[in-house]
Amino acid sequence: MENGDEWLAIDKLYHVLFCFCINIIFTLIASRTRYAFIRSLSIWVGSIISLIAGAAKEIADEMGYFKSAGASAKDAVTDLIGTLIAALSLSLTKSYYTPVGVGPDYSGQVKLVEMV
Repeated sequence: MENGDEWLAIDKLYHVLFCFCINIIFTLIASRTRYAFIRSLSIWVGSIISLIAGAAKEIADEMGYFKSAGASAKDAVTDLIGTLIAALSLSLTKSYYTPVGVGPDYSGQVKLVEMV
């Protein structure tokens, strides 16, 4: 491949794992917020932050902050793949654990009132 930038290099695995983990972490953080709007879009929030982190890494590579050959389109693609894998797995687990008839922010859930 050109300039030693192969699709199956260990660097590409690092990009997938980095964006996957960033997406999972920030989705979980966003799903714990008190704002229902952010909770309902937590997977999107995590995915956007993950892609921004991947793009920032590529910009830093191009500017020479890291010892690398520079920015790579293949790295950007593997960042996208890691983000998509995380978003897909999170959406599957979210749909699996959300009770039927209840919104993603549990807005349809009946609240109990205790009278003391």
